[in-house]
Amino acid sequence: MVTIHRRTDNLPVGALLASVGGFLDAFTLVLFQVFANLQSGNVVLFWLQMTSWHWWAAALRLVPIGAFVLGVLVVDLLGTPRLMRVVRRPLRLVVTIEIVLLAAVATLPAHAPVGLSTVTVAFVAALQFSTFTTLHDAPYATVMTSGNLRQWIVATRRWLVDRDRTARQRSQQYGVIVGSFTVGAMIGVICTRWLGQPAIAVAAGLLVVVLALLVRETRRLERRSAAAAAGTA
Repeated sequence: MVTIHRRTDNLPVGALLASVGGFLDAFTLVLFQVFANLQSGNVVLFWLQMTSWHWWAAALRLVPIGAFVLGVLVVDLLGTPRLMRVVRRPLRLVVTIEIVLLAAVATLPAHAPVGLSTVTVAFVAALQFSTFTTLHDAPYATVMTSGNLRQWIVATRRWLVDRDRTARQRSQQYGVIVGSFTVGAMIGVICTRWLGQPAIAVAAGLLVVVLALLVRETRRLERRSAAAAAGTA
């Protein structure tokens, strides 16, 4: 599988991304009573409305689902060889798009259509979900917590019960990710209740930090590679 993110994430980046995921879920729930990160709820609500003969309400549930599909396709297309030759830094591009879109949502007026915010968040969530998939040597998700929670529980049991030393680090890593998602959700609830729509700028700010960390790591690796090449010359 071709990917635009060729390195695995380190723990600080993963923790920040998980915080963003928790924040986005809290933001859309507090303001709009929906979860926009993943689309299970919208699929269920679509069929609930369909079987109640509420055609228009059912059709509206398809909009964030479509936005999520579009986000997944964008990341997948950016990973194709043709576009990889044109877009030299697709990972930075994706994170920058996330930042810009969330900043735009923060500036929307109070009378803006609700769907505009939820669709944008769904698209951003899809970009992040499809891009950041591996923490060190293990799979993880940054916009949901169920899978991470399962991995944490399993690793913790193996560490404490089976005395598996290799499971200790994995337990700690997943514990940080689950905790970061929880903290992000808490901050999201507090900020959204206090600030309303502009609160989502906090999530954009966290992504700015992620972008800076990714750029720093790339430059560090490039310097290391250049030094190694000079040493063998």
